Amino acid sequence: METKINVFEKGKKALTPLFGISGYLKKSSIEKELLELVDFRVSQINGCAYCLDMHAKELRAMGETEQRLYGLSAWREAPYYTARERAALQWAEAVTNVEVTDDVHRIARAEFSDEELIDLTLGVTAINTWNRFNLVFENTPGTYQVGMFG
Repeated sequence: METKINVFEKGKKALTPLFGISGYLKKSSIEKELLELVDFRVSQINGCAYCLDMHAKELRAMGETEQRLYGLSAWREAPYYTARERAALQWAEAVTNVEVTDDVHRIARAEFSDEELIDLTLGVTAINTWNRFNLVFENTPGTYQVGMFG
């Protein structure tokens, strides 16, 4: 197999705006735990092992339970997610799969302000971009340490 490009070494300029988006989202009014949960769910959909490792570690460090992490792919059937979390997860899945229906939009608007929904959408698109970079360029799953990227 051909060696993949180390995007963090060769693509620093290209990744700078993505790190900027991450910095912006850390200051948004959406709870950091919720954004991490969304990042974890989108990474499940996209099959990004590096990001799954990263966000699982971050969520555990924030006090997230194993039960909620393991149940996330079946969140619709699991009783331990709040209405706001459910709305965010549904929105994240719909944006990731480009299937935002009127019903999905209505549910999200009931839980999030206009500004929050814009920030949530930015977060979903950002993790989708990170997933793709980590899937096509060299990045070893399991190497992430909590807080590694600030």
